[in-house]
Amino acid sequence: MPITEITSQLLLLHREQLPDVHIPFASYDTVMSLADKYRLLEQAKTSGIPAPEFKLFRSSAELANTKLSFPCILKPCLSRIYTTKGWLSTTVKLLHCEKDLHDEVIANPYLASYPFMIQEFIPGSGAGVFCLYHKGKAITFFAHKRLREKPPQGGVSVLSESAAVDPTLKNYAQKILDQVGWHGVAMVEFRVTPEGKPYLMEVNTRFWGSLQLAIDAGIDFPALLVQSELNIPTAPPTNYTVGIRLRWLLGDLDSLYIFLKGPYSPIQKLAKILAFFTPSFTKTRHETNRLNDIGPGIYEFKSYIRQLFNHN
Repeated sequence: MPITEITSQLLLLHREQLPDVHIPFASYDTVMSLADKYRLLEQAKTSGIPAPEFKLFRSSAELANTKLSFPCILKPCLSRIYTTKGWLSTTVKLLHCEKDLHDEVIANPYLASYPFMIQEFIPGSGAGVFCLYHKGKAITFFAHKRLREKPPQGGVSVLSESAAVDPTLKNYAQKILDQVGWHGVAMVEFRVTPEGKPYLMEVNTRFWGSLQLAIDAGIDFPALLVQSELNIPTAPPTNYTVGIRLRWLLGDLDSLYIFLKGPYSPIQKLAKILAFFTPSFTKTRHETNRLNDIGPGIYEFKSYIRQLFNHN
C-alpha cells in the first residue's frame, strides 16, 4: 500500500512491470486528473462545485504586469513533480503583498519552469471528506473538523476531531470521485467560510495525514482497503464515534510558534497559548506519542530536534 504521492505515482507509472501485484489505486491518468490542482478546479467549475477564483500561470515570467488582489494563495499545480533528475517538492503559500510574491519566486526556482495558480484566499477553516471507493462505487465515508492547522491560516491538521459527514460536502466529494470512476482511498479537502459556504481546495489521491483519527473513531481504512482490493466479503461500517480528537503535538507546537510570530494582538496570543497548554485527557489522543507504542514518538522527536539544529 503506497502511502505518499511519490511512491504511489511512481508505482502507477510502472504498473505494467508489476503484473501480479495489487496496487489499490485508479490508473495513473485518473490519479493525475485529480492530483493536478488546476485540472481539478476546472472539473469543479464544469460540475457546479464551488471553488475559489484562480488564474493559471505557466511560469513565473507570466507574472509580469499582472495585477493581483491580496491576500491570495500561490499554489503549484502539482505537490510533487517528477523530473529526469528526481522529484521536486512544492509548497503552497499565503501572499499578503507584492514582496511576498517576489520572495517566493526567488526562493523557489521551480516556479520559473512549472505551472502554478494564483488563487483567491478563502477565510475560514478546513474540512475534509475521506472516502473509500471500489471500481467507481463508494464504500464508506468519514469526516473530521480541523480545530488547529499548520500554518494557522490554513494547512495540515495538527488538532482534529471526528465529525458527522456533512451532506453537502459528501455530495460534492461524490460528484468529483464518481465522474472519474475512482478506485481506492481519497481525501476531498474543502475550505468552509465563517458563513458556512464550502469551497473545493484539492483531492489527496492517497492516505491522508490524519488517518489515525478515522481508525480511532472506528473506521479502519487500511483494513477495509485490503479487504476491498482482495474481494474479501465484509460489511463496511455504517457509523463511527463522533467527537474523538487527534493531536499531532510537534506540528501543533510549530503552529503555535508561527502564530506567535504573526501580527496578532497580545490577547489573541495569550488565548492561543492557553488553548495549546489546556489538556483534554478524555477526548484527545496523540498521533505518534502513545504509551502502548512509544517508538514512533521517540523517533519523531529525535528527527524534529535534529532538523531544528540543522536548520539553525
